[in-house]
Amino acid sequence: MTGQLGQVMQESMQAALTWVRSNAAELGIDEEFFANHDIHIHVPAGAIPKDGPSAGVTMATALVSLLTERRVRPLTAMTGEITLSGNVLPIGGIKEKTLAAKRAGVKDIILPEDNRQNVQEDLTPEQLQGLTMHYVKSIPELLAIAFPSTPAEEKQDEVVREQVLTGAPAA
Repeated sequence: MTGQLGQVMQESMQAALTWVRSNAAELGIDEEFFANHDIHIHVPAGAIPKDGPSAGVTMATALVSLLTERRVRPLTAMTGEITLSGNVLPIGGIKEKTLAAKRAGVKDIILPEDNRQNVQEDLTPEQLQGLTMHYVKSIPELLAIAFPSTPAEEKQDEVVREQVLTGAPAA
């Protein structure tokens, strides 16, 4: 692990890698992969120690995406701390993170279940307009939302991804 990392970010990355490694078979990852390969994670810029815990779910999702060759759904954001057993723990800054994701064009936001009340108390219906909020308690629940589950969803995601990349208007 290299780059602009605080200790907490390194711990989040290690927890994500440990969870993925221990759940390799269920994820469809060859268990021998880890015996024959090293994984190097580099974060090129910007992390500060307090940002680390919230990156756990994203790190785990990125590793699963890489190792299973599955693409995360476009226009999806996520945040949450993880445990080694795969639980998703609540984090702070929900209002700021949600509004930033909306400004960036995100349509689906995945949050810890224990942050549901923060969304209800801290954000207005107008602020949530155009967003679909998903609440999860575990990494497997999160992965079921983050990845398409049917060929039709994969095809639609490709259309959306292309629209985002080319700046084309949504159909």
